[in-house]
Amino acid sequence: MRTRIITVILAISFLFCPSLWAGQKLTLMLDWFPNVDHLPIYVAREMGYFADNQIEVEIISPSETSDALKLAASGHMDLAVSYQPQTIIAAAQGLPVKALAPLVVHPLTTLLFLEDKGIRQPADLSGKKIGYTVPGLMDVLLKAFADINQIKDYTPVNVGFTILPALVSNQVAAVMGPFKTYETVGMAQHGYTAQFFELEKYGIPDYEELIFVCGPQALKNKPAAIRGFVTAIEKALSYTRVNPDKALALYLAAVPQADKKIETQAFELTRPYFADTRDHDPVKWQTFADFALENKLIDTPVDVNTIIHTW
Repeated sequence: MRTRIITVILAISFLFCPSLWAGQKLTLMLDWFPNVDHLPIYVAREMGYFADNQIEVEIISPSETSDALKLAASGHMDLAVSYQPQTIIAAAQGLPVKALAPLVVHPLTTLLFLEDKGIRQPADLSGKKIGYTVPGLMDVLLKAFADINQIKDYTPVNVGFTILPALVSNQVAAVMGPFKTYETVGMAQHGYTAQFFELEKYGIPDYEELIFVCGPQALKNKPAAIRGFVTAIEKALSYTRVNPDKALALYLAAVPQADKKIETQAFELTRPYFADTRDHDPVKWQTFADFALENKLIDTPVDVNTIIHTW
C-alpha cells in the first residue's frame, strides 16, 4: 500500500510540476553560430520560460549558412531562425514555410568592406569580386543592390562564415551579409576597421532581419509546443528590455565560448533592434515582396498573408 501511495504521488508530481517534466521537445536551428542576436533564446531557456510552457528546446548551430530554413520547411527541424527576405524568396520557390514571430525587426545586413580600400560609393566595387554569406539570400540581395546602385561586372563569391579572412586576404573586395552590429565589432577587436553600406539607405526596403520560422509538419504535430515557444520568446524579449545587464549575463553563462568583450559591445548595438511584439508587420512584408518581384529577386508574386502565421 505504501509503495502504491508513493507511486501515485510521484505520478501526480511529474504531471503538474514543469520542473520535473521537461515537456515536448523542439529542435531549433540558428541561422549562424551563437551570438547576441540570439540572446533572447538563451534568456528564455535560462529563465525557465521554455519549461514554464512545457517545452524543451534543443538549440543547434548550422553547418552551412543556408541550412536552417530549408531544414525547417522540410520538417527535419521544428524551428529555425531565418530572415524575412529569405522566407519570401523560399515561399516564391514553393517551399512551405511559415513565419511565426520576429526577433530583430530592422535590417542589420550591410555590404561591408575594409577601410582605406578606395571604396567611397557602391559603384567603386564595379569589376571586383564581392563575397556573400548566405546562398539563396545574400547573393540575391547583392544582385538587387548592385543593379540599383550601378555596380557593374562584379563576380559573386560565397565566403560563408569566413568574412574577415576573405577580406584580409583580398579574396574579395567586400562582403554582402555582415551585420553592422556584430561583425564590425569583431573586426575592430582584431585590429581592422570596417566600413559599410546600409542596405535600407541604398534602395532596399525596410525588413525584419531575423525571424522564427517553421514548416507545416511542426505546426500540425506540435501546435501547443510551437505556441509555447513563441510565448516564451516574447517573455524573454520583455525581460531583456527591462533587464539588459542580467539578460547579457545569462547569455554569457549559457554560451561560455563567446568572446565576452565582443558580445558585450555587440549587444549594446543590437538590443534597440529586438522585437517588442510577437506580431509581424504585414505591410512591411508585402512592400518587400513587391520589391522582390519588381527587382527579379523572385519570379512569382507572393501574398505574405499566406506566409505569416496568425495566432
